[in-house]
Amino acid sequence: MRSTREWIGAAALWGWGLAVAQGQPAALPAVVVTGSTSERALQDAPYAASVVDADTLRGAGPGIHLSEALNRVPGLTANNRQNYAQDLQLSSRGFGARAPFGVRGLRLYTDGIPATMPDGQGQVTHFDLASAARVEVLRGPFTALYGNSSGGVIALVSAPVRERFAELDLDAGSAGLRQTRLQAGTPFGDGWEARLGASHLETDGSRPHSAARRTLASGRLAWTGARDQVLMLLSDIDQRAQDPLGLTAAQLAADPDQTAASATQFNTRKNARQTQLGLRWRHQFEAASPLAESVLTAYAGRRAVTQWQSIPVAAQTPPGSGGGVVDFSRDYDGIDARALWRVGAATLVTGVNTERQEDDRQGYENFVGSGAAQRLGVTGALRRDEGNEAITREAYAQLELPLTATLDASAGLRAGRVRLAARDRFLSNGDDSGAMRYRYATPAVGLGWRLTPALLLHAAVGRGFESPTLNEFAYRADGQGGFNAGLRPQESTQQELGAKWRAGTVSLDAAVFHVATRDEIGVLSNSGGRSSFQNVGRTRRSGVELAGSWDATPRWRAQLALGTLKARYRDGFLTCVGTPCPSANVAVPSGNRIAGTNGGSAYAELAWRPFETARDGEWAVEWRGVKRTAVNDLNSEWAAGYGVLNLRARHGWTVGALRAELTARIDNLADRRYAGSVIVNDGNGRFYEPAPGRAFWLGLSLRAAPPGGG
Repeated sequence: MRSTREWIGAAALWGWGLAVAQGQPAALPAVVVTGSTSERALQDAPYAASVVDADTLRGAGPGIHLSEALNRVPGLTANNRQNYAQDLQLSSRGFGARAPFGVRGLRLYTDGIPATMPDGQGQVTHFDLASAARVEVLRGPFTALYGNSSGGVIALVSAPVRERFAELDLDAGSAGLRQTRLQAGTPFGDGWEARLGASHLETDGSRPHSAARRTLASGRLAWTGARDQVLMLLSDIDQRAQDPLGLTAAQLAADPDQTAASATQFNTRKNARQTQLGLRWRHQFEAASPLAESVLTAYAGRRAVTQWQSIPVAAQTPPGSGGGVVDFSRDYDGIDARALWRVGAATLVTGVNTERQEDDRQGYENFVGSGAAQRLGVTGALRRDEGNEAITREAYAQLELPLTATLDASAGLRAGRVRLAARDRFLSNGDDSGAMRYRYATPAVGLGWRLTPALLLHAAVGRGFESPTLNEFAYRADGQGGFNAGLRPQESTQQELGAKWRAGTVSLDAAVFHVATRDEIGVLSNSGGRSSFQNVGRTRRSGVELAGSWDATPRWRAQLALGTLKARYRDGFLTCVGTPCPSANVAVPSGNRIAGTNGGSAYAELAWRPFETARDGEWAVEWRGVKRTAVNDLNSEWAAGYGVLNLRARHGWTVGALRAELTARIDNLADRRYAGSVIVNDGNGRFYEPAPGRAFWLGLSLRAAPPGGG
């Protein structure tokens, strides 16, 4: 694996080589992103941002996981755990790296509707990638304007329906992957449009006891009038997945395709169901009015999860134990109202927001009986019964003001409060109810300087806030019940300098960043699928991000993304080693790498279009490299760095009203074996989640639409 200095040097040399193309006349297509007071072209956004379009999403894989395409975004870690029971491992500049499941420290959106709960925990399993027009990724100080737990922002924007169509997608791949997807949409006239989609996925999994099946349905209904736009979105997902757990270093080296014995012994698995409805109304006012636009967004949903964990029977004997089966149903809703004002050349957004979630949570033993008659991996006696609640209320404002013809200023503030509470109904072992309230204000300011028509320089600073989630409050390291009331929110200050250069067919983005955090939330103990957390003091993150693309000729295209990350603990602290862990028992020295982070990653791609029209076909070679990852706070073990080579090919045909497209991928062409993701601070030493060896995928898409888009 190359050193950071070598990576930066290679990128600089590559960028110098691209400079010879700046005189070419072809122009890059304008890409519009959100993240400021109004939509703007990507090259004009004065902050680090990336956009992954629909064509890239389709060529990256079967459209199951965001990780298929987001590995080309610098500064972002998007790892497929190969475990549908635990979701993806997502982090941005190190934010979110501690998450043992789900997504933490990042804000997630679909068409402006949050996929992150009020307590800061999010899910991406319901993202319908097949209907996406693009996925936007924002990094750096201005993510603080999205409120609590916004170390980064990932937003999916669905595609509007421009023509009548019906589409059938069929996917098949390694590990018994098979997926069928149906979509249909039509514009009705008078501004109305609708789309419906459904997909069913089944996989045997890359390891024993890792099978999964998922059914996803989504709908879009929209109306556009002279001054109004109304959008309604509906999604429903039902997923059932086995959990193969992680492996120790010895197990990974001996056989990365094996599964931990406790996974089959306790039949570890997870069933999840989620339904969500969202509505957004945008109204434009008269041009002479200082109030230019208003947007009202409302949503509501329900999520239900049952998870059977591998908690040993003996560990469930203490009176405070919550058992080995997690069972909860969650109702959540929210509303956001914002107004866009134009005063002279300035643009101002003001808004208010409230979000709520209520969890009805139970815990059960994962066994019944005793002795020879004992059965494991079942739902046994009730050990936990409580109601959890998280409520967030916020107000925000963001101003964009041109100072000169070439210099623009941006400033914003989001202020709010969050309340997290647990109401214990299982009182035979005492009352473990508790509540925590936090207030926060997250400002951000920045400048954008258009030095030349091709070059934009930008700088920004912001302060972020991240409260513990309800799950992080839920368990204490000693295995006893009760609210983990000693856990405090973490606060960070982010600084960023960057540049964006567009010239002909060349695009180059660069950013350097520094993040200082106090009261960083870290994993104290992680065992059997259950985690407890603590504050570990001050941390520091810094790095460099580069991204570039070059259409060398109409048929040849190159792309590069590179990010480095130096993430260190500034204070020493105590952590848990082994399980059970009544109290933190081993010292972690200052200067250690933050657990769950790597030193950087790189992505490179070379694509050739053998046909005159790009949509008729493309061949490409991809390479991705990742530096080693610290799996625990002690830095006593590491997931080794790796580099993998992938191939993809796509060919399309149009016959009358029918469009057919065949896409094929070979991932990990050299059949490298490595840990693709990690379980931070696992108490049993099962840190490693192995990536599969050489894998194949073949996708067929059939789309029927009237000629001319009628």
